[in-house]
Amino acid sequence: MSTRAASRYAKAVYAGAKESATEELVYGDMKSIAETLSGSKELRNVLDSPQIKSEDKRSSLHAIFSGVSELTTSLLDIIVDNSRAGLLEKVAIAYVQIYNEDHGIVTATVTTAVEMDAAMEEKIMAKIKEITGSEKVILEHKIDSDILGGFILRVGDMQYDASISNQLERIHKEFSKRI
Repeated sequence: MSTRAASRYAKAVYAGAKESATEELVYGDMKSIAETLSGSKELRNVLDSPQIKSEDKRSSLHAIFSGVSELTTSLLDIIVDNSRAGLLEKVAIAYVQIYNEDHGIVTATVTTAVEMDAAMEEKIMAKIKEITGSEKVILEHKIDSDILGGFILRVGDMQYDASISNQLERIHKEFSKRI
């Protein structure tokens, strides 16, 4: 199923949320849906399965996301009715991206080998704000011990790789060229 379809659903929901002045409320719903679905392979499998009846999918989604806004509940119903329940996670992610863009919020991802301390996080946030010119920054942190040390910073399309594993790879390539 395409991300184009997910983007269309997200744009329609965002337009409806903006019209009813509930975009921030729906933003919270969509973040919750995206987090729930990304953390539950079983739920994603249920939504993707053609063997599971639409009514079962609908009742499951209503039970899991019982505290969401009326607009979000309508989205859940429409997406099930159109046999597109498997797109729900992508729709939620697309909505969050649309909301962030519309509100000038920049999302950055930093990957480190170990947990960051507060001083390091503060320095990275300052650098991101300097690079983007935005005061509204959401910093997502991932830990990947394979990078050995240093960090990888991704902001939009830009990636800065200051990891030790990257530096070792460059040294290896340089030695290979000379041999």
